[in-house]
Amino acid sequence: MDIYRALFGRWGPQHWWPGDTPLEISVGAVLTQNTNWRNVEKAIANLKKNRALNVRALEQAPAGKLAEWIRPAGYFNVKAKRLKAFIGTVRETSGYTMSRMAGIETGELRRILLETSGIGPETADSILLYAFERPVFVVDAYTRRMLTRHHWIAQNASYADIAELFTDALPNKTQLFNEYHALIVKLGKEHCKKNARCEGCPLEKWLPA
Repeated sequence: MDIYRALFGRWGPQHWWPGDTPLEISVGAVLTQNTNWRNVEKAIANLKKNRALNVRALEQAPAGKLAEWIRPAGYFNVKAKRLKAFIGTVRETSGYTMSRMAGIETGELRRILLETSGIGPETADSILLYAFERPVFVVDAYTRRMLTRHHWIAQNASYADIAELFTDALPNKTQLFNEYHALIVKLGKEHCKKNARCEGCPLEKWLPA
């Protein structure tokens, strides 16, 4: 919590995740793989412009057309397949209705998401946390970098090890996990880059000697 307070004290609330509906947030979580959010916004704007940001439209759209709409997000052919796979999961588990999917227990829903082609732990947990408001902690490259540079985890720590570090030490609150992850991303972009800018970082005092 000291780390969280240091980050929040510097940057305040991050207002994550941008999106009007659970489906839009989920689509964004798939599209943001290996790209920046500005490109994802362009892709989502294309989907909205073509009235394709709903489950049935995404399922019925030809793969080539869907890929063209999401081209700004990069890897558009691969991501079109992943979106199709996710929409197939929604249909199979919830009959085209995201609200029904929201009724599935967290552990079971995470298992279902991870069995979907192209969805790994980070994307699955992003969907759980931001689309379905479940108290799971999202681990990304920024999180691992912050922890290893401060010697708070081993270099070879697994995704589950890192997530457990947070969930064991923090109150089980969705909004806290939401804000914490967003602040770590802010840290990664401002200071904890590949080439670290430690001077003036809100976590500078915790750096090892």
